[in-house]
Amino acid sequence: MRLSIIIPLYNVEEYVASCINSVLDQNLGANAYEIIIIDDGSTDSSISIVKKFEQAYSNIYVYSQENEGVGSARNKGISLAKGKYIYFIDPDDYLASHVLKPIIDHAEEYDLQVLTFSSIGTTNTRLNDSITNNNQNFPINSTNGIDYIGANRYKNEVWWYIIERSFIKEIELQFIEGRWMEDAIFTTTLFIKTQRMAHIPIDAHRHVKVEGSAMTSKVPKHYIQVIYDNGNAAKVFNKLIEEVSNSENINLKCLKRLRTRQQSFVFFMMIRVLKSRMTFKEVKTIIKNMEAIKVYPLNSFLGIDYNGMVYSFITKLFNIKRLYFFLFLVLNPFLRMKN
Repeated sequence: MRLSIIIPLYNVEEYVASCINSVLDQNLGANAYEIIIIDDGSTDSSISIVKKFEQAYSNIYVYSQENEGVGSARNKGISLAKGKYIYFIDPDDYLASHVLKPIIDHAEEYDLQVLTFSSIGTTNTRLNDSITNNNQNFPINSTNGIDYIGANRYKNEVWWYIIERSFIKEIELQFIEGRWMEDAIFTTTLFIKTQRMAHIPIDAHRHVKVEGSAMTSKVPKHYIQVIYDNGNAAKVFNKLIEEVSNSENINLKCLKRLRTRQQSFVFFMMIRVLKSRMTFKEVKTIIKNMEAIKVYPLNSFLGIDYNGMVYSFITKLFNIKRLYFFLFLVLNPFLRMKN
């Protein structure tokens, strides 16, 4: 079997059929790939929708578990997968038609551990036609993951590349469970350990921007959890940066990009904090913790990936700690008197 597609499922009844139909609309025979759907305790009609697909298609398998989060669901999918390559797609996203075969063909021909491709962010759920001519042999420039990071502004998410399953097993890589930002940690860890990866310029993936999705939810408990998990991702990146720093051939561009990515977690965490209902005491503790792991002030954030007047102005403002605290209190007047 050439490919295992892993779909974590949780309360996406409006979108999941479109996602599954898109991964079925590929120029691959049913025996060439499997679709593994991990229901993570859905409470809407999502499970009944995917069960109907399972009954109709021999290469679709549905498993259910208690609600443990997307990281746990993906890890379950990895443990069940049988394909040579693994692909993760979210159930509210979808693929363009007939893109998987050329992607897998190139990955196999060049013996790649990771192959990335293009993704479009959209609110349109019917962009089914790929805008690239995929009936051709694309030039592939294989490189290691550290050099890839140094040369490319890469995405945190996992839906824009396929991975050799044996390689995931070899490096014993799993998603962090019970936290957000698990994609960012997984992707960067994977890339810096990869010896053979490349990009293929195929327009393949559609990232559907959904109102009220996990990363845009304004539910207070969830919103604050994302803030703390951004801080945790910044902390984990210290270990990844150290690993790259200790590699035989240090790539300074990669190190710079990783430090920028690390501080991007802090920058966008600070944005979220200003909109949150945290107490002033909690905010001071967060900033203190970021100082302790040397990711605040934001001295490595601005550069090729994040630049321009707006980013520059906000970064300078955020780096004046007292001014940042003042902004928080002004934007959250009902919390001013709390400890």
